[in-house]
Amino acid sequence: MLYNYIAIEGNIGAGKTSLATKIANDHNGRLILEQFDDNPFLAKFYDNPERYAFPLELSFLAERYQQLRTELSNQELFHDFTISDYFLNKSVIFARKTLNEDEYQLFFRLFNIMNANLPRPELLVHLYVNTRRLQTNIQMRGRSYEQKIPDDYLEKIQSSYFDYLKQQSKLRILLLDINALDFVKHESHYHLIVDTINQQYPLGISTRVLKP
Repeated sequence: MLYNYIAIEGNIGAGKTSLATKIANDHNGRLILEQFDDNPFLAKFYDNPERYAFPLELSFLAERYQQLRTELSNQELFHDFTISDYFLNKSVIFARKTLNEDEYQLFFRLFNIMNANLPRPELLVHLYVNTRRLQTNIQMRGRSYEQKIPDDYLEKIQSSYFDYLKQQSKLRILLLDINALDFVKHESHYHLIVDTINQQYPLGISTRVLKP
């Protein structure tokens, strides 16, 4: 792979973990996966967003920071590159849509302190999938606490991602529209995505619409 540190991002159900895992396995990559299933606030948040948004976002920020700090500070001897299924900045993207203004300002101050101590990915890949496809993927993976996520929440998160990405002139970002692909079922679709990722891109956003 051309890049030493790749982060895969996207909305809930976009396929981040599946893609990062497959690339790591096929190309001798160190894999960093977000740990969230044991978060005590996640199921509570989906039932009562206003009450649990702030503790949820704080706990995610702390967990993501601790994991990335530990993993990325360790010298890697046995893998050719690092790939993760998240980027710390997703904490800001979600918080912007779930917190009120006072909570967000406090959250953002804490985020900036933590983020200053972490290396940035050489390539940030954002997987764009439409809401209908996201809901299908969410239903198929069957996590009980995700089954009632409304369309408007997914659309708010996607809007927040786009707003954030547009402001990042010092990051190398690849925005991939993969609505026409199913890289889990079709190996050729997977290889098309990998070949597209494994190219040189300038700073800022590069957009690719992939079709089989």
